[in-house]
Amino acid sequence: MNRVFLSMTAILALTAAVPTANAADLSRRPPPEYPVKAQPLRLFDWTGFYVGVNGGFGWGTSSYDFGAAGIDRFNVKGGLAGGTVGYNYQIGQTVLGIEADMDWQNVKGSGICIAGVCQTKSDWLGTVRGRLGYAIDRFMPYVTGGAAFADVKTNIPGLGSDSTTRAGWTVGGGAEYAFAPNWTIKAEYLFVDLGKFTCNVCGANVKFNENVVRAGLNYKF
Repeated sequence: MNRVFLSMTAILALTAAVPTANAADLSRRPPPEYPVKAQPLRLFDWTGFYVGVNGGFGWGTSSYDFGAAGIDRFNVKGGLAGGTVGYNYQIGQTVLGIEADMDWQNVKGSGICIAGVCQTKSDWLGTVRGRLGYAIDRFMPYVTGGAAFADVKTNIPGLGSDSTTRAGWTVGGGAEYAFAPNWTIKAEYLFVDLGKFTCNVCGANVKFNENVVRAGLNYKF
């Protein structure tokens, strides 16, 4: 009887152990694989100070108003080049900025007028402007406007010459692209109106306006 009892006990113990082992084996499943989240692309930040250089071409008109005697107009044109300094502050995709530049220029022209041959020339042009841009990562179109300053020289051979520094306004737009972490390039158009002033040599009211197309290279700090 003892042998029979021991044998039955061993069989029951073995039978009970088999399901336990199988359950343990089934519980050892490989850990689930979670999808790897893609890291968001880092967009270009336009905020900061910058300095740069620019160059381009200017063209426009100069008019001499002799009152009842009539108005004489002629074209002016020439190249320009200079430096730029500015600051941008980005809010979302909106970029607010202020920019100042000073350019040497050789914009001039002449035409037949009542006083003889009227000549107008400008040797330099400066602007202080606000900018409003919309950032599309590294590309930013913008509009701009503000104050413009320039010297305007008038000359009438045989009568003499006159020179004055004029303050006016400017408005325009352009686009800028960041091709490296600290470097941007831009292209822009400005219309400059310097108003009217009196030519002391001939007594005419002289008007000078200019269109500017230029490219620029900026370094952002």
